[in-house]
Order: sequence, then structure tokens, then C-alpha cells
Amino acid sequence: MNPLTLCIGLSAVLFCIGLAAALSRSGAIFVLLGVELMLNAANVNLVGFWRYGPHAGSVEPLLFVLFAIAVAAAEAAVGLALVIAVHRRLKTVKLSEANQLKG
Repeated sequence: MNPLTLCIGLSAVLFCIGLAAALSRSGAIFVLLGVELMLNAANVNLVGFWRYGPHAGSVEPLLFVLFAIAVAAAEAAVGLALVIAVHRRLKTVKLSEANQLKG
């Protein structure tokens, strides 16, 4: 089997697991984990195309992966800060109860 096909398959599986976690869970932590899984699936896909794609060895996909990792780290930090703030105010991290924060 072609290694690029394996990378694309792994990426698809990770993305589906992340999407299912983000859509089916009511806890904010699981939604954040689902989003992180989807971002990592995109990174696996980009690295697979960088290594085994038709233009293997170019630098642009790796730079995009580094940018995506930085965005994911910033998103996780902001998301966890929001979860902590909601937990301090409402004593829960369920997203269905966070609609009380509407202004």
C-alpha cells in the first residue's frame, strides 16, 4: 500500500474521531480535544503530502504545519482559560449551561 494512502487514511480517521468528539460531547474539555484532533489530522495530511506527494521536499507544507501547531497551542491556551473562567462562575464546564453568560 502506498504510504501516502496510509497517511490520508490515518488523517481521515483522526479527523472523524475529532469531529465526533466535538459534536457529541457536552463538556467543553472534550470539544477542545476534538478540535485539537482535527487540527492534528490536518497536520498529518500535510506532512504526508510533504513527504510522499508529487512535490516532495518543498518547505512550504512544513512551514504551514508549524503555523498550524502554533495556532493550535494558542487555541488550547485560550480555550482552557475560557473553560476555567466558566467553571469559576458557573461551577460546571457543560456547554449547554454556559448560555447563561449571554449579555
